Amino acid sequence: MLTLETEPDLSVFSQIDFTNGAVAAVSGGSDSTALLLLLKDHLDRSAPATKLLAVTIDHNLRPGSAAEAQAVARLCAARGIAHRIIVWSGRKPSTGLPAAAREARYRLLAEAAQAEGISLILTGHTADDQAETVLMRNARQEGPREAGRGLAGMAPATLYDWRIWIVRPLLGTRRAALREGLRRANVGWVEDPTNDDEAFERPRIRAALADGNGAQRVADAVALAARAAVEREQLGRRAAALIRDFASRPADGLIRLDPGFATAGDEPAAVYALRILLATVGGVAFLPDQARSEALFARLRPGPSCVLPFCATPFCATLSRTVVDARRAGIFLRRETRNLPPAAPAVDDALWDGRRRITLGDEPGAFLIAPLGAARAAKREIAEDGTPPSLVRAALAAEPVLWRSNEHPGESLGPVQDSPALPRMVVSQVVAPFARFLPSFDLAPAGTVAALIGAPPLPTTPFSGHTAG
Repeated sequence: MLTLETEPDLSVFSQIDFTNGAVAAVSGGSDSTALLLLLKDHLDRSAPATKLLAVTIDHNLRPGSAAEAQAVARLCAARGIAHRIIVWSGRKPSTGLPAAAREARYRLLAEAAQAEGISLILTGHTADDQAETVLMRNARQEGPREAGRGLAGMAPATLYDWRIWIVRPLLGTRRAALREGLRRANVGWVEDPTNDDEAFERPRIRAALADGNGAQRVADAVALAARAAVEREQLGRRAAALIRDFASRPADGLIRLDPGFATAGDEPAAVYALRILLATVGGVAFLPDQARSEALFARLRPGPSCVLPFCATPFCATLSRTVVDARRAGIFLRRETRNLPPAAPAVDDALWDGRRRITLGDEPGAFLIAPLGAARAAKREIAEDGTPPSLVRAALAAEPVLWRSNEHPGESLGPVQDSPALPRMVVSQVVAPFARFLPSFDLAPAGTVAALIGAPPLPTTPFSGHTAG
């Protein structure tokens, strides 16, 4: 059993719901090795029947990586822990390798978890990692409102692909404490030489924190992250409230904001809400630029002498692939019709245009998917509900339709979500900026937008007694 003289806050393990088991991401380094042994000890004492699987991703980037993975396998075998080694195969990018390796790691971990029916992954990120992340982002002058980024650092939990939770229980623990515990337990670990390669940004920051003032700088950075996280959560809740109060979906692909959205009196939250909605409607993974979004919001606000509910000058603008059409009837958001995907075979578990997730029940390649198009949208009957029919048709033109691959494209099966001919196919809405990674800081706006557009609800959070959103 691993015990620590300077104990990490292990109460966080008792706050996690392990009902459906857990995957521990174990590279063989000190942090993940300590995580595994602490987790195993906690489960042995509190829930010994819990399914625990350790997974090592061999990125296949160094000659010794396979041997390191085998060392983890031996440690797991000695401790009675199920273990899998998964190799990241295929060609590696010549640039952006750390980011590509990180994306591959989470994808492979999620696939391993799903194969075992587990929806929880634990990683060994520490306070040192948190400090490095905050300092790196601070150097780039990122702010706390950047979705998935910013000075809030790494979230205690992140939802991956809207279905797998990644939890970081050691964010409040220093690496040195974990290593001291491993030494006392006579457990070794791997030293990855890339962690010292100052050709990469994180090792440079890590080296800078190794000086005499490093401990204080780590503490300051972690405290900054905690404050920024609180600010970000509060901003997200206020943005979610504005979306609930002022946003509606009059038609597929069309969001309407009541004119009062621009005069509600909380500009930071309104701009944040607008950025999330723009990215969602446009199917863009990142929020639009803060400054451009603020300039767009300023155009939505009425002048100081205006006394009508909405008397800003009507206009159209495009940002993040989303057309913003402001008029007396409201502020309407829809996907622009430029650069839409061409007709192509529907692929299982793919994101179409960043806006729809496809789940196939039939044979792959049996269907083609493409935008409806302006010509077919013009033939649709539009319900009279006060929404300008031209806006509804413009939105529908960018919506996906399906047809069987052996049929003529003109014989569309209709909008995918309304087609009774495809009972085993699901094409669901996604909240684009949070579709891949949703930090727990941003649960409130993500859950609210999901309800607005008809996306699947957020899964229950991994922390006992809490709900998502």
